[in-house]
Amino acid sequence: MSYMQLTYLHLGTLAPAFALGTYLLINRKGTPLHRLLGKLYMGLMLFTATATLFMEAQVGPLFLNHFGYLHLLSLLVLRTVPLAYIAAKRGNIKVHKHHMIGMYIGALLLAGSFTLMPGRLMHTWFFG
Repeated sequence: MSYMQLTYLHLGTLAPAFALGTYLLINRKGTPLHRLLGKLYMGLMLFTATATLFMEAQVGPLFLNHFGYLHLLSLLVLRTVPLAYIAAKRGNIKVHKHHMIGMYIGALLLAGSFTLMPGRLMHTWFFG
């Protein structure tokens, strides 16, 4: 897959994940709908984090001639989603909540902010 194809795939899973994550954070927890949408959200986050691992960093230093600092957030997602899921299944809602809020802030808000910095593709798309 080309870099642009991976970018579109990433954005195609990231946009609904952001919308679902926002919905899940502001609405009632523990309902059957929350559980269903939460599983979909987790699946989208896992998929988008995996897709980013195939995207070579375009800005900043490279590690292993491929990975950049934002890839660390992808690894965070790949670790956090299973931990959050297991915590919820075990009834440890405090840990589940902590993981999910942390992932939303780190992987969606923080990483999203970094992608809008000058020199990055999203900055070029949005601001020319």
